[in-house]
Amino acid sequence: MSDRIHHLLAHWLEAAPGQPFIHPLDGPALTFRDIGDLTDVLERELRELGVRRDDRVLVVAENCPEHAALIFACSRIGAWFCGVNARMADGEIDAFARKADARLLYFTSAASRNARDHATRWGATASAVPGLSHSAVNAHCTPERVTLRNPDDALAALIFTSGTTGEPKAVMLTHDALLHFARVSAASRRLDHNDRSYAFVPMTHIFGLVTVLMASLAAGAQLVMRSQFDPAQLLDALAREGVSQLQGPPALYSRLLAHMHARGIEHPHAPALRYVYTGAGPLDLSLKQRVEHAFGQTLHHGYGLSEYAGSIHLTRLGEQRADTSAGYVVDEAQVRVTDPATGVERPSGERGELWLRGRGLMPGYFRDDAATRAVMRDGGWYASGDLGEMHPDGALFVVGRLKEMIIRSGFNVYPAEVETALNQFPGVQRAAVIGRPAGDGNEDIVAFVELRPGATLDDAALRAHLKRLLAPYKQPAHIYVLDELPTSGNGKVMKRVLHERLAQLHAQG
Repeated sequence: MSDRIHHLLAHWLEAAPGQPFIHPLDGPALTFRDIGDLTDVLERELRELGVRRDDRVLVVAENCPEHAALIFACSRIGAWFCGVNARMADGEIDAFARKADARLLYFTSAASRNARDHATRWGATASAVPGLSHSAVNAHCTPERVTLRNPDDALAALIFTSGTTGEPKAVMLTHDALLHFARVSAASRRLDHNDRSYAFVPMTHIFGLVTVLMASLAAGAQLVMRSQFDPAQLLDALAREGVSQLQGPPALYSRLLAHMHARGIEHPHAPALRYVYTGAGPLDLSLKQRVEHAFGQTLHHGYGLSEYAGSIHLTRLGEQRADTSAGYVVDEAQVRVTDPATGVERPSGERGELWLRGRGLMPGYFRDDAATRAVMRDGGWYASGDLGEMHPDGALFVVGRLKEMIIRSGFNVYPAEVETALNQFPGVQRAAVIGRPAGDGNEDIVAFVELRPGATLDDAALRAHLKRLLAPYKQPAHIYVLDELPTSGNGKVMKRVLHERLAQLHAQG
């Protein structure tokens, strides 16, 4: 039998059971043995509740040690872990439970008020592990048998896509795919037992699950775990808790810099920090430069997605780039830039749709053959819907989403390009750009901006700034200021919500 997720924990339970693994906000550190004990209790409970191999266990969660133990307990049984962020709305949680056909739901009730509220609504009962609760068993749930390329492999998890532009889908991921990228990620950073990663990125998302939790476990590194992002907590952890690895979406760094600016902090005190990384969203050059100035070191970057169990491209440790490249292809992955209509590979330097294949690729979307067929191409390639270009040195640049591309005056406009120009204007914290149909096959460009604390927007000065940087057909028809851009639990801007907001503004005249 191939390796399973819980084998990572089993290794350290034998090799270094007393070594600290998870450092929570309150209370002492938990060792590998402590996490193993929690996993033992949860494995027994899951079996007593009738959870079987290939059942789905939906975990409504924010990060906590018990959450990690549930992942390992599901792996031991052969059930699929299905994490969803507890900060989602009631209807969203219910829809995910139906989509997964979950055998039962767990809630990290002690770590999250939102999870506790969901648990109450579902009539959950206390788990044998304090801080957790679970729903009644769904007797109608049926185990799902999936034929895999490697018969020794098995399904490990359902990861729900963020649904930033449409309906979320349930991505099926295998043990081998997750473990492979965990080791790739650990090796790319030269992680070892002396490292401590700041673990706030939700483990319900591929970023937090693999790049943070599983990569750290693969290397025997430690986690300074928090249930959600708080800039003051992060600064304290950098100063006092030996954090050497900081990873998060671009939105994390925007919020952190805004917090520092408001308090007159130019450089955080971070004596142990040696690796700073951002992923799960496009990187703006101005943000990269501001982060590198604040930390005095390289902001690493990568390109990945749920359908590939992690990152496909990563920047290299020790390499300083002055651009926003997502780096170079990782081991056992393949990427090509294609014409979206024909699938013909485009030459180096030309833009096209990114097609992916390799060891980490999903076997498909759960019980959604139509959605799977829509993205799979001959030869085992996955059509990502992302637009990018490959430079001669092998560095990848991601420029936007195919679905988000705006047609204006017969030209293609990439929202990321307009967003970059907006983000360079003084006082703009973050920007997001969408298109709105305007007739005759044309679209209007609409921008939403979030300002830095204390800033006000000079519309005339911003328009003049954009005219210097962008061609006339790329100029936004409308620019709206929001207190905060809507983001998902993993920090991605929810453009679907911006379209809804725009419709409301349009209806109001």
